[in-house]
Amino acid sequence: MSNAIEVKFDARGLVPAICQDAETGEVLMVAWMNQEALENTRQSGHAWFWSRSRQELWHKGATSGNYLSVRKILIDCDGDVLLLKVDAAGPACHTGNRSCFYRELGE
Repeated sequence: MSNAIEVKFDARGLVPAICQDAETGEVLMVAWMNQEALENTRQSGHAWFWSRSRQELWHKGATSGNYLSVRKILIDCDGDVLLLKVDAAGPACHTGNRSCFYRELGE
């Protein structure tokens, strides 16, 4: 009997990927992966994602130099969310902030 969990991509072929600092546990960003982005990530050791707005693959850090080096990929119990433990080469957010989660939701 295998305990392997298969990734459950949604109807669009995507799965959410949470990027977490491997040392501090801080959540840096959330993005989407398709099968190709996941395979590229596993093969290269750097995070790749699927841009829903641009409808294309993107290699995180390719233009900014702020790569996410992936130490480990975890999958949740249902197989429909990925958690990437990463080392960030710079800010994860396109705004220049370390994390995309730097604003508090107002009332």
